[in-house]
Amino acid sequence: MLPVRGRDGRAARAARILGTRTAWTPVGDGEFFCPGCGGDRNYQRLTGRRRLTLLGVPVLPRGTAGPVVECAACGHHFGTEVLDHPTTRRFSVMLRDAVHTVALAVLAAGGTSSRTALETAAATVRAAGFAECTEDQLAALVDALAADTGRYFEQPCGAGLTIELHESLDPLAPHLAPAGRESLLLQAARIALADGPYTPAERDALATVGAALTICSDDVTRLLAAARTPS
Repeated sequence: MLPVRGRDGRAARAARILGTRTAWTPVGDGEFFCPGCGGDRNYQRLTGRRRLTLLGVPVLPRGTAGPVVECAACGHHFGTEVLDHPTTRRFSVMLRDAVHTVALAVLAAGGTSSRTALETAAATVRAAGFAECTEDQLAALVDALAADTGRYFEQPCGAGLTIELHESLDPLAPHLAPAGRESLLLQAARIALADGPYTPAERDALATVGAALTICSDDVTRLLAAARTPS
């Protein structure tokens, strides 16, 4: 190999003489979704202090570094914003709970007198992860929520319904792809359609679901029409 000459050679020699080193200190740990690994992994949250090195020996402080998140599996460092992304397990729970809340909202708007609507809602909730959900349980929950005027609805789409849906869907929506948000709205629409055409109250509830999922009103209208069309 030919020796390194010129400016590059001088830079390489200088880097061997003078450099910087970061000493990392763990300040927390937990589980996160690692973008590098593509799955749930353990992590350490690190803060660092930089030092100027002379011939590899730290001699002068050069300020702080981080904080960063270090994956215990791949060792890569990421910005702390990666902790805002739910783990796979947490995401599954959020999605399951969202489906349950949406089903209750649609049933509350349309009433629980239709066995077909209850069966469709219960099947949707079971598919989302509540394996033991029954029609009678959903009906009882809707009745209990309707009686709890401090939280739920004196009107079909009152402030209580809007709050409940936003509490469940707002944290989830940023982590769902557009197709996933649309799928959740379509599931709600099929529950509403199980016993016939949309009622005005059901349309209001579905519009609230769409808004909480950050689906624009034109797309909500399109999706509700698509759900009404037999496949």
